[in-house]
Amino acid sequence: MADIGSDIERPLGQAARPPRAARRISAGVVAATVVVLAVIGVSGAIALRERPFRNPEEVAVSTPKATAVVEPAAPITEPAPRAEAASKASIPKTGGSKASGSKTGGPQIIHMQAEAGDGPPGAIVIHDPSTTGQNLRIAHIPDRALVESGETGSLPVRAADGRRPFDVYARPWSGARGARVAIVIGGLAVSQTGTQAAIAKLPAEVTLGFAPQGNSIGRWMQAARQSGHEIVMQVPLEPFDYPNVNPGRNTLTVVATPDENLENLRWALSRTTNYTGVMNYMGARFSADAAAMGPLMAELGRRGLAYVDDGSSARSLAPELALKNGVPFAAGDTSIDAVRDRGAILKKLDELEATARAKGFAVGIGSAFDLTVDTVSSWVIEAKKRGIEIVPISAVAVDPEKG
Repeated sequence: MADIGSDIERPLGQAARPPRAARRISAGVVAATVVVLAVIGVSGAIALRERPFRNPEEVAVSTPKATAVVEPAAPITEPAPRAEAASKASIPKTGGSKASGSKTGGPQIIHMQAEAGDGPPGAIVIHDPSTTGQNLRIAHIPDRALVESGETGSLPVRAADGRRPFDVYARPWSGARGARVAIVIGGLAVSQTGTQAAIAKLPAEVTLGFAPQGNSIGRWMQAARQSGHEIVMQVPLEPFDYPNVNPGRNTLTVVATPDENLENLRWALSRTTNYTGVMNYMGARFSADAAAMGPLMAELGRRGLAYVDDGSSARSLAPELALKNGVPFAAGDTSIDAVRDRGAILKKLDELEATARAKGFAVGIGSAFDLTVDTVSSWVIEAKKRGIEIVPISAVAVDPEKG
């Protein structure tokens, strides 16, 4: 029976509470509580500390501290100032490049950032300055590193890195070992209409020679290079029976002093740019005189130009002097248009083909007559079908610097 006294003393509205049973706290709850408290404590301690990476030099790490070593930069030779357009067009877009080593003139390893489609970034490219040619899309623009100022205009010169005009302005070819024929057609810039026709009609593999007495040579040079032609500059040299037989203005002669001849040579060289070498115009007497010919060859070697002998004189000392002065050299095997007749020209061209098949290559020299241009243009098409490669004159030159 319930206790009546206790019920009377209980406040109204409160039911009687059942007696409390003894509660048991499990060991798992205790452990979880301890873990939570520990985490809270550690977090608080970290929050109150200074962030550990604010002073990285005070943090002990397992990686040894690297010390930067700064090496002195190699001196850079600035080329002579040139036209801004030419400098931008003649420098390839590489993103950035760095050459290993400080020597110039020989093979170098260059780490380049390749353009899109040229391979993975940071590719290692083997580069030989002596074989770096000019992109045909900008072949009409002078490389500013290959030009110096002279009294009569811009003159060709070796670049600081060893490149020569002979290398840079050479037209590319296959490099195959088959029969090759090089044809040089000279006398351009004398006749405006004839020059225009020669550049337009002749296949790009045919080398063109410019006469220094011509007009608008700079414009015609650009047109020829844009059409893919390699070019050479003709230099008037004294023939026998001079001056009755006169090659023209500023002829180099055997009686002139070396300085006078070099002045005339530099006048011819300054008439335009972007050529691989020079070719004699006449000069049977001059080329047979070592005292006269020697300074000319030394100047060409210093400037990195080739010498093309038209083959008209058996007494020419050009081969020996070219070798002595490190000048790339090529000699004509025959004059293809000594007789101005289509049949005679075709016969000479066929002889060139036979010579090329026998010894590997042959060189023909002609002039920019309409008949010669038309005949050579048609013959080249047929010769290619017979397996003859038409190459620029630089492709058959003997280069002493390359052995």
